Amino acid sequence: MSRPTIRDLAVAADVSVATVNRVLAGTQNVKAATMQRVREAAAEIGFYGLGAIESRVARARARYKFGFVLQQSSRAFYKNLGLALRQATERVDHAQVEVQVEFIEDLAPQNIAAKMLELAETCDAVGVVAAVHPIVMQAVEALEAQGVPVFALISQLASTGRVHFIGCDGWKTGRTAAWMFHQACREPGKLGLLVGNTRYRCQEMNESGFRSYFREHASQFTVLEPLLTFESAVVSQEMTERLLRDNPDLRGLYVAGGGISGAIAALRSTGMAGKVTLVGHDMMDVVREALLDGTMTLTIAHPVPRLCDTALAGMIRAVNDKAEAGNYTTVLPFDLYTRENF
Repeated sequence: MSRPTIRDLAVAADVSVATVNRVLAGTQNVKAATMQRVREAAAEIGFYGLGAIESRVARARARYKFGFVLQQSSRAFYKNLGLALRQATERVDHAQVEVQVEFIEDLAPQNIAAKMLELAETCDAVGVVAAVHPIVMQAVEALEAQGVPVFALISQLASTGRVHFIGCDGWKTGRTAAWMFHQACREPGKLGLLVGNTRYRCQEMNESGFRSYFREHASQFTVLEPLLTFESAVVSQEMTERLLRDNPDLRGLYVAGGGISGAIAALRSTGMAGKVTLVGHDMMDVVREALLDGTMTLTIAHPVPRLCDTALAGMIRAVNDKAEAGNYTTVLPFDLYTRENF
């Protein structure tokens, strides 16, 4: 059989011969969707110029660079999130996306704000996981003034929707955790609560939803005042041991923020693993092991790949639609894991 001609390609792609010639010549007045259709048709019929067409398509794709400010690289969740953001760029088929992920070891708001401003110098949009603080919000305002969209990931920076947000509904998360304690605890009693930092809106809403469930459905439980872990596994272990020491009748523990590995370690070292119902957040190796051996009952997890895909798509839209000044907040459903379903 003779090799396919330009006319054959035009028929297969349902375009004119002139359009195929423009694609091959690399001219700029062909729509990206049309170029993609020509590329797919060329691959299907075995057109000899497929390599040249693919090169033209790649060169014509829009290019974006997005910066992300995440928390300590030593924390498994954020390490996994950074990797997932890089992997998500490979799933964007209509544009070339580069991500620059920066981990902040010292979570002082000054450091987070400075890194946001630094990324804005070379990035089209910035994503950040941060506690609400005037210095951080000042950086958000500065970036907005420069025309650089800001996306809050995991935890909202503004309840009004002023700052784009990609994450889960913290209030529903807290109520779901409470429901699990209501079902899993053999009898009512005291429930401990660990919070990383009350300035994180997600953790504030986790606690609010948690308490609202018990007020409405299970008032026979007593939710103790929250103890702060400052997002530290070491402090979380210390606070868990303190709860167990001061409350020998403790029925359950909800880790509403960072520090789940410390809580797991404390329950194991004190011999209380499996005797105290433990609910926490997100899926890492330490959580998976704790679910399997019965130390944890439930983890409520962000759908990380979907979160990353949604963040990149929202950023692209925000950059392209700056004149619209729309809001690109997306509230995602969360995943629930027990030892039986992963």
